[in-house]
Amino acid sequence: MTGSIALHAGAGSLVWDVREDGSPVWRHCGPTVHVDNLPPLSASRAPASYSLDQDVPLSVAPVSRLGWFGPEVLRASRAGMPLTVGFAATSVSQTSSAITFLHRDEISGLELEQVFEVVGTAYVCRSTVRNIGSEAFTVDWLASALLPVPAAAREIISWRGRHNAELVECCEPMPQQAWVREVRRGISGHGGPGGAYLLDEGATFHAGVVRALQLAWTGDNRIAIERDDEGFWTISAGALLQPGEVVIGPGEIWTAPDAIFTVSASGRNGAAAAFHEAVRKRLQWPGGKMRPRPVHLNSWEACYFDHDEDRIVALAEAAASVGVERFILDDGWFRNRDDDTAGLGDWTPDPRKYPNGLKPLADRVNALGMEFGLWVEPEMINPDSDLYRAHPDWVLASEGRARPTARNQLVLDMRREDVRDYLFECLDTLLTELPITYLKWDHNRDLAPAGGAAQLRGVYALLARVRSSHPRVEVESCAGGGGRNDAGMADFCHRYWTSDNIDAVSRIGIQRGFLSFLPPEVMGSHIAASPAHATGRRHSLAFRAAMAMTGHLGVEMDPRTLSDADHAELSDWIFFHKQWRDLLHEGRVWLGQGADQMLWQAQGRDDELLLFVIRAEPPADRRPQPLPLPFVGFSGTWEVQLLRIAGGEGGHAAHSAPLFDAMKSAPQVFDAAWLAHAGLPSPPAKAETVTIFHMRKRA
Repeated sequence: MTGSIALHAGAGSLVWDVREDGSPVWRHCGPTVHVDNLPPLSASRAPASYSLDQDVPLSVAPVSRLGWFGPEVLRASRAGMPLTVGFAATSVSQTSSAITFLHRDEISGLELEQVFEVVGTAYVCRSTVRNIGSEAFTVDWLASALLPVPAAAREIISWRGRHNAELVECCEPMPQQAWVREVRRGISGHGGPGGAYLLDEGATFHAGVVRALQLAWTGDNRIAIERDDEGFWTISAGALLQPGEVVIGPGEIWTAPDAIFTVSASGRNGAAAAFHEAVRKRLQWPGGKMRPRPVHLNSWEACYFDHDEDRIVALAEAAASVGVERFILDDGWFRNRDDDTAGLGDWTPDPRKYPNGLKPLADRVNALGMEFGLWVEPEMINPDSDLYRAHPDWVLASEGRARPTARNQLVLDMRREDVRDYLFECLDTLLTELPITYLKWDHNRDLAPAGGAAQLRGVYALLARVRSSHPRVEVESCAGGGGRNDAGMADFCHRYWTSDNIDAVSRIGIQRGFLSFLPPEVMGSHIAASPAHATGRRHSLAFRAAMAMTGHLGVEMDPRTLSDADHAELSDWIFFHKQWRDLLHEGRVWLGQGADQMLWQAQGRDDELLLFVIRAEPPADRRPQPLPLPFVGFSGTWEVQLLRIAGGEGGHAAHSAPLFDAMKSAPQVFDAAWLAHAGLPSPPAKAETVTIFHMRKRA
């Protein structure tokens, strides 16, 4: 096969020239194009000064040492020396939804398979290296994806973070040399998944060309954007491997984690929609389909470690009284667990707190009409535990070196089959003997020493075994809050704990960052106590509740501490969420920003949605400016009703106007083009206020 080939997904096209010799070369990675009558790349590449006599353009599988000086898709070594790889020929197979390139190098004894598969409106990129020779070699780097980015790109959007301050958005110009984002903590990190958005000139949330990539990988990772001296960039992404950890013997393979890539012609919101669709296809719901997401109450901030059966039963009764549907018993339930210094690894109920085990508690929770969930941290171990005393050799450690603790705990070596077997037996016993429908799977420290990719793949293997044996059980991914919020965990989990910081103002940016990669139905968003435990700030119950509405709702407080009025208000917000959750969880998310620091997000379908208008700071303008809403289209009409103005209590009441009074009692009709261009009038709002609208398009 020679000539140009293309793979289309959504608004994007990937195009390559297939040659008689060597790997196919990149022609296009951007908005949809057609390749009929396209002249070959070689016809337009004039000789360049100070270049090799034989042209070496960017191929789909660039490797170094033979004329390509840019980033490599693969770097390997043998006996400590670099392995020169050269792909003399490539076989290509194509279906309507995928293209596979199979590169073979008989001299080095290496074969590389690259798959580009269309999943919804995104591409999933996969790379596998195979040893076809007689000698082992070491894989030092294998890119999940290495893609060209044209000179039209202008800006990088990425996210950084730490515990309690996840997903801080960063905006930077495209680099003149290289831009690198690496995570080396053993988890994907509090800055979100390995990924980035690349915006062309003029791109916004709603319009323009955006290329976006994220790794489906929960461990160390590297994203790099490098400028080529010809004027374009490349973006590469992959698992960051430890030196010497991946040695492939004859006949063996190593597969890089998936990378999800998309090209949007409708701005950042189009890229996020493609990511949401691709991640939803990875989720494996009990019964094969997502049911309405049950409202949670998690016990952690209600009582921390200080609990026993009587106190937890009382908390569960209070949870049921406000409409909670799933009760999760957090840390502190197992043997000798009075604080974070002991007990991890000994996964049996503490007889001092639960003399009859957890069964009576779980049965009581079920009798109250709620499901029962349980917190576990299987990968961790306290030095003060029966397990450590019996198996000190089971932890990640470097021989002859100190064993650094974090949160008074060490990390179990998940590369070991006997460790995984022990943990499975513990979890299997709990899940078999108790009516558990939900595990909150936590991970509360960085890895030091590192366990490499094999440590993570051991975790994946344990998760897969648990899910296979107990398919009705849902799993939440948690790592010191939002340290494992990535598409790799979507193969095993059904919810992510977005952050241990539940402060409603902090959650504005954190949740918007989360929704840039993952869909709302898996975003854990809880109504917290006031003052917020992470920041000490006080917010009204209405503002806290409204900020939690846009994800998978939960409660992180003790309802028994509320006044009668607040108890009734909490119940009302939970009822409100149940009323609208199918709309909030099954459709699109559009993010935007208005004048005077106003932020908004819409969630739902193309013809019906809820719009949340968020004001964190006091307004600087005398009156709020209308909010242009480009997603409504430019034809037809919309009915808009003002459901709630949440927050802003105290002091002088915010003013209103006849239109807003009318919108509260009945939907008002607006022309779509007016909403898209002139904007939706918005009522005055004080600081820490969320205004919620229901919008329905008229047939």
